[in-house]
Amino acid sequence: MKSLKKQRRIQIIAVAAVALVLSTALIGYALRDGINYFRAPSQVIAEPPGPAEVFRIGGLVEEGSLKRGQGEQIRFAVTDGGASVPVVFTGVLPDLFEENQGMVGTGRYIDGTFEASEILAKHDETYMPKEVTDALKEQGVYREPEG
Repeated sequence: MKSLKKQRRIQIIAVAAVALVLSTALIGYALRDGINYFRAPSQVIAEPPGPAEVFRIGGLVEEGSLKRGQGEQIRFAVTDGGASVPVVFTGVLPDLFEENQGMVGTGRYIDGTFEASEILAKHDETYMPKEVTDALKEQGVYREPEG
């Protein structure tokens, strides 16, 4: 009798463990495209990601780099003070987007240019994501918000 109960308990634990592993694997597989890693421009230049990898880049829009192309295409550079990465974006920029202001872009790094599919602009460092603030502090170019 005891061995039957013990055997049944082991079977239940084994089935639960397999179910847990499978559900974790399925969740990871489903979320693989939704996970975007953050990189500072210095990290992108030091270790360029593959052209298929979607990631986020953030920093300050470099002064004098903003150039509007044909249609809705915009070119600019994003910097963290240590390195600068050229960015191309086709679309409508957020109202708060301007030079010397924080931005975060999502996209791919292809042939030395970050091709952004989405741009988020931050009015000042107060609203900057923690990753961008930390990267700017590491480079020694972070400015404390005024006010």
